[in-house]
Amino acid sequence: MTDKELRHLSRAELLEMLLEQTKRADALEAELKQKNMELENKRIVIQNAGNLAEAALALNGVFEAAQQAADQYLYNLEKMYGEDK
Repeated sequence: MTDKELRHLSRAELLEMLLEQTKRADALEAELKQKNMELENKRIVIQNAGNLAEAALALNGVFEAAQQAADQYLYNLEKMYGEDK
């Protein structure tokens, strides 16, 4: 709407337009707030996924160490009983 068209509107029409714009701005603010909350939730999920991946890697290291210890134990048993025969 041009300035000339706005000047020809009544006060009531201008107030009605202002009210509509205020409602629209409020709706957009609410939508923005909701989207920001969704974004934050996604960030938390991504961060937790990273933490889970790190935990899985750490557990893999623990399992590898346990497997090595078990292998070493079996090797020692085989060596000990192999020498007794």
